[in-house]
Amino acid sequence: MATTTKKKVAAKASRYDELKKMLEDRRRELLNSVHEKIRDARAEGNKERDVLDQGESSEVDIQEDIEFALIQMKSETLNKVDAALRRLEEGTYGDCFECGDEIAEARLRALPFAVRCKDCEEARETAERRERMAAQKRGSSALFYDMSN
Repeated sequence: MATTTKKKVAAKASRYDELKKMLEDRRRELLNSVHEKIRDARAEGNKERDVLDQGESSEVDIQEDIEFALIQMKSETLNKVDAALRRLEEGTYGDCFECGDEIAEARLRALPFAVRCKDCEEARETAERRERMAAQKRGSSALFYDMSN
C-alpha cells in the first residue's frame, strides 16, 4: 500500500514538473513574440510614411490594426499562462473551476491554461450560445416593436 502511494506521489511530482516546464516554455515563447512585435511596431512607427495615395495609407492602417490585435491576443494568452503558473504553485492547477475534478492531461497539453474540464467547458459554451440567441431574439423583437409604434 505504501509503495502505491509513493508511486502516485512520484507520478504527480513528475507531472507537475512536466507541466511547469511546458507552461514556462510557452510563457517564454509568448513573451519573446510580444516583445518582438512591439519592437517591430515601434520601428515601423518611427519610419516616415512614404505613402502616395489614400488606398496605400488605408492598407498600412489596416496592417497596423492587425499587428496591434495580434499583440493584444498574445498578451492575453500570456496573462492566462501566468495565472496557470500561479495555480500550479498553489497546487490548484489542473483542477476544474466548476466541478473540481481533475482536467484531463491531454486537454492541458492542448490548452495549458484551461480552467475547466471538457464537460464543464462544453456546458458553459452551450449556455453562452443559448444566452446569445435569446439576446438576439430580444433585440429583434424590440426592433419590430419599435417599428410598429
